Amino acid sequence: MTPVLYVSHGAPLFALEPGISGAALQSFAQGLAARPKAVVIMSPHWMPRNPSVMTSAQPATLHDFGGFSDALYQLQYPAPGAPALAARVIELLANAGITAQGDAQRPLDHGAWVPLMHMFADAQVPVLQVALPQRAGPREVYAMGAALQSLREQDVLLIGSGGMTHNLGEFAGPGVPTAPYALEFSRWVEAQIAAGDIEALWDYRQRAPHAQRAHPSEDHFLPLFFALGAGGPGSQAHYLSREVLYGMLAMDSFYLQ
Repeated sequence: MTPVLYVSHGAPLFALEPGISGAALQSFAQGLAARPKAVVIMSPHWMPRNPSVMTSAQPATLHDFGGFSDALYQLQYPAPGAPALAARVIELLANAGITAQGDAQRPLDHGAWVPLMHMFADAQVPVLQVALPQRAGPREVYAMGAALQSLREQDVLLIGSGGMTHNLGEFAGPGVPTAPYALEFSRWVEAQIAAGDIEALWDYRQRAPHAQRAHPSEDHFLPLFFALGAGGPGSQAHYLSREVLYGMLAMDSFYLQ
């Protein structure tokens, strides 16, 4: 089956400054046995009240950030959508008891198009986003990923795009030493994934070191559970990057197979 991917998409500047993580994503995409027929991706930058699925045939590129250089706003990622696949995604979610609605107007946010630029720069692989519902927690997001697991048998690449740590209140700029808590939290997560301890991960708020500091709000952590659900029990994580940017932004990325 096609592997499942978890990516930390970092700051919007990741689009122009790929670093170690961008190169790792490019290498992963080039190393796939076959180019995916489509990508289904969850990002924390689309959080409606209810489960939703992008159904546009040609989603626009959303620059959902401010205060950056003009070059960043000139970037476009004109990948086609996948309306037929979107209908199948809605059906699979319904089969799992999750009622989702289609959204034909939703554009691709930077949590989706920035990492995809490093993976499929020609923007030829069809893409659709699955929203992260506002009230969903780790178990609910895991269930969404698990509901779509069968798409891997149809050469669909399922991606959870978030951030292994995401405390922007501690943003310190480039070149500063890495905060120890970012490493301690990230390595705890890696150890639980390696052990297959999903119960510990679901309860990370109480069990993980520095969980509140690593994620003052958990929106950027939840796409991890979409990837874990799509990977399923027994899948093995193969890390692509453990880079830390700006002293506190852990850029862990891995695939599950």
